[in-house]
Amino acid sequence: MGYDEPGRGESVDRHQSGPATAVVPEPPPVAEPGPDRVAVHVAWEAVLAGTVGVLGLLLWLQEPRVLRGDGLRELLVGVVGLGLLALAAGLSLRTAAPNLAIGPVAVAAALHFAEQGDRGTTEAMVPALVVAVLGGLVMAMFVVLLHVPAWAASLAAAAGVVTYIERRSVPVLVQAHYDPRHNAYQLFAGLLAVAVLGGLFGAIRPVRGLVGRFRSVEDPARRRGAVAALVTGGAVVGSTVLAMLAGVLLVANGADRVVPDPGLDWTALGVGMALLGGTSAFGRRGGVSGTMLVVVLAGLFFAYVDAAGHEISRWAVAGAALAVGLVVTRMVETYGRPRPASGEPPDPGPGGDPSTSSGWALPGTGAGTGTYVGPWPPALPDRSTEDPADPWARWDGERDRWHGDRG
Repeated sequence: MGYDEPGRGESVDRHQSGPATAVVPEPPPVAEPGPDRVAVHVAWEAVLAGTVGVLGLLLWLQEPRVLRGDGLRELLVGVVGLGLLALAAGLSLRTAAPNLAIGPVAVAAALHFAEQGDRGTTEAMVPALVVAVLGGLVMAMFVVLLHVPAWAASLAAAAGVVTYIERRSVPVLVQAHYDPRHNAYQLFAGLLAVAVLGGLFGAIRPVRGLVGRFRSVEDPARRRGAVAALVTGGAVVGSTVLAMLAGVLLVANGADRVVPDPGLDWTALGVGMALLGGTSAFGRRGGVSGTMLVVVLAGLFFAYVDAAGHEISRWAVAGAALAVGLVVTRMVETYGRPRPASGEPPDPGPGGDPSTSSGWALPGTGAGTGTYVGPWPPALPDRSTEDPADPWARWDGERDRWHGDRG
């Protein structure tokens, strides 16, 4: 036998008055106060710069011709191609919308340029640019209008691009006459300016907050607003265009043929380089020159392996970069977030966190929320203070009346 508690198992009428029907509003998400700390990025980029110097010295000792003359031009163009791929991955990661289609897009652009390059650079580039923009717009519509995870939408797009690639069963000979090695120094200087200036611009607190507005702070399925959708959609389109340019440069850098492979290893390598450079896998946070240093490091590493007469799979390099990059992400998120106030624990948000509270206080009880919730209704009604009636009085009266009738 159980007690019937008021309000249990019954629907609450919100129009009734009384403290028992008060509604506790869900506290809104609060952004982290204060600017992000950049010391962790400076320290990590110093480590990357030292690694680049050591690997450059090893390459010079192994094969000096790679670092001068035509060898240096070819190395710089290769670095620019890798840099465009890393920028494409980094741009989508900073906006919390990772584009996994960048590798297949680069391979598809390389195949198109290899086949149509003999018609002229402009005639081959314009159709590829138009298709990249339209494909990026379709992905952006799925991501920001339906508000679905970008990795899933871009993976679907990658499947479509791989279908286009698999229509060719044999390698395609490069028929293009464009040679970017004649402008290797200009291309490298342009990449350096875009990467570093973009990193400096993204380090500004309002810009960083604007770029990272698509990063979820509560329910990941909740829409983040029109501004976040516009910025994220532009990043998805921009990353697709950068991947297309990367494919064109990589195939034009002295290659004689293009193998029609799916290109997902290029996606893994691009994302791995971006993470290794200090871009957070969660979005919003990133370094200044870390991506550029990692791109140079990757170019030197591939050149060193080739000069030493060895072969290494891009999957192996991408896997190592991803593994270390995830550790860097944890480091960036831990030491890059705003510093809490001195002598105070980190603020968990309005109302606190009930799961870690040491007391029985609940959100919305009046502490900082402006909403008062009255005491809970009692499980049992209050006992009356009056004297209870004698339960035997009724039976005594009936007994006397019965005896009187008999007499």
